[in-house]
Amino acid sequence: MEVIPVIDLMGGAVVRARMGQRDRYRPIVTPLAPTSDPVDVTRGLLALHPFAALYVADIDAIEGRSGNQAILERLHAEFPGLALWVDSGIADVDRAIGWLERGLGILVLGSETLADATPVRRLAADPRVALSLDFKEQSFRGPAALLAEPQSWPRRIIVMTLSRVGSAAGPDLDRLAAIHAAAPQCSVYAAGGVRDANDLAALARAGITGALVASSLHDGHLTGADIRNAARMEP
Repeated sequence: MEVIPVIDLMGGAVVRARMGQRDRYRPIVTPLAPTSDPVDVTRGLLALHPFAALYVADIDAIEGRSGNQAILERLHAEFPGLALWVDSGIADVDRAIGWLERGLGILVLGSETLADATPVRRLAADPRVALSLDFKEQSFRGPAALLAEPQSWPRRIIVMTLSRVGSAAGPDLDRLAAIHAAAPQCSVYAAGGVRDANDLAALARAGITGALVASSLHDGHLTGADIRNAARMEP
């Protein structure tokens, strides 16, 4: 079981995400870092555990505003051994290729920002590309054709249940199981609702490769020992 911490960027700061209600996101206050500066927060996460990857959601870019590219480059320079998984709201092939050429890490194509399935179909074979299937409540946020074509998905799939982000509601096990069954060739990652070590164990038993987590780390419900134990769990 791979655990990947998440930072959400807005206005140059890391914000506390909750249930996809982005108008209510505020700069994070966490015992892991003295400020909400992305480098401070990342350093605090790495002090908790030597994570191999960091997921970065550029909320400004996802919502069509000027993004936080300079912060991504700063994180890449400050933590060169850390693999960045980045959702910057990119929705077309040319922009995706340009982003990949910068060498910043894994490009996450978020279904909520895609007008159609073309970018996923074109880039699925690139190992530097992941797909986030975004859900809110029971609704899929993205082109219907994309959800119907698991054979065209890249190797890494994130199942993002926005209404569970920061909610302590537990992972969406039924939806995760459905996606895993539809695409057994893919590595599936859970995002939203992961509370503690028991949830990580449940995900591993369900065949899920990894989990994206944030609140449980900052609230102390997932410890470094829990993450080390999870690394020994086989999906």
